[in-house]
This record gives sequence, structure tokens and C-alpha cells, in this order.
Amino acid sequence: MPDDEAMETPQAINLGQFIRKARQDAQLSLRDVEEATGKEVSNAYLSQLETGKITKPSPHILYALSTALGVAYESLMERAGYIVPVANRAEGIKHGRAATFSIDNLTAGEENELLDYLNYIRSKRR
Repeated sequence: MPDDEAMETPQAINLGQFIRKARQDAQLSLRDVEEATGKEVSNAYLSQLETGKITKPSPHILYALSTALGVAYESLMERAGYIVPVANRAEGIKHGRAATFSIDNLTAGEENELLDYLNYIRSKRR
């Protein structure tokens, strides 16, 4: 299987392998990522993630890594086990999506806009 296809399937490689590949593809060192995350993720912590010593970092850490590495936050959340991949979810089952975990990263204004949009979406279903 080509590497690009492996990156598309969360089960194909684990979180640490995925992060390492994304970092290497971006030609960033561990220290480069530490700087890119504003030191929210230390190079030592990132090394432990990549080697599988840490398998479930907080959503906040995953968000910082998604931004620094240019990878989808949802993909990191799936690989860490916070959300169930869409393909594995039974229809009609409620789930925690990436938006649930990104609440810490929203301003009060952004949160209000999201709630307004959610109300709009739900009103269309009625």
C-alpha cells in the first residue's frame, strides 16, 4: 500500500507513526515542532508520542500538533481514540466529534457563532 493511502486510513498506522511521518514529510525536527507549537509540545514529549510511549495525549496537544504539522485535527483525534471513524459508526448513533473537543480553543464569540449555526442546522431538520 502506498504511503499516501496509509495516511488516509486511521487504522493503517498508529498515532505515533502518523505524527512522525507527518513531521518528517514536513521536514521538521522534534525541536522545530516544539517551536511551531509555541512550546506547548516539548520535543521530549513528542518523541514519546512518536515511539508509542504515550498513546493518548490531550485534545489540546493534538490540536497544537495538527496546526504545526498541517494535518487534520479529526484524523489525530480518531487515531488517539477520542472519536470513532465515520466508516465504523452505526447510523443514528450519537458521537463525540472533533468540535466537541475543540471547545477549549474557541473564543466566546466563536462559540456563540457555532451555537447559532447548530440551531440553524437543527431547525432545518424539523
